[in-house]
Amino acid sequence: MSSLKDRLRSDLTAAMKARDEVRSSTLRMVLAAVTNAEVAGKQARELSDEDIIGVLTSEAKKRREAATAFADGGRAESAAKERAEAEVIADYLPEQLNEAEIAELVTAAIAQTGAAADGMRAMGKVMGVLTPQTKGRADGAAVAAEVRRQLG
Repeated sequence: MSSLKDRLRSDLTAAMKARDEVRSSTLRMVLAAVTNAEVAGKQARELSDEDIIGVLTSEAKKRREAATAFADGGRAESAAKERAEAEVIADYLPEQLNEAEIAELVTAAIAQTGAAADGMRAMGKVMGVLTPQTKGRADGAAVAAEVRRQLG
């Protein structure tokens, strides 16, 4: 079993013992998403830590989007709950890249692919180089926006 999944399970047990409702409900939800990912497809399989980070990243993104939607709809309490869940999930993700680090990676990828001359047509090439470098460490939309800014 992956070490990250073990950590999630042991932290769930600790949160339940501490009666931390937000943390325990969030960890239950995350473990359910991991289990769903394991049994999805034609054959059940054990997820690696990298696969679990992918599941955690998508769950964190769902929470951020839901918090934004609730805030826009005037439901501050629900938005705060979603943000709290996103913070719990963030504890298990690798440290996130800031805007300067993303810009630096994009600049290096553009130089590596020689995409500066091609402009926006080379965006797919640049993103192909960047995606493995930023997976789980940066929001794909933020990376794509920076690529667009530098190529356009």
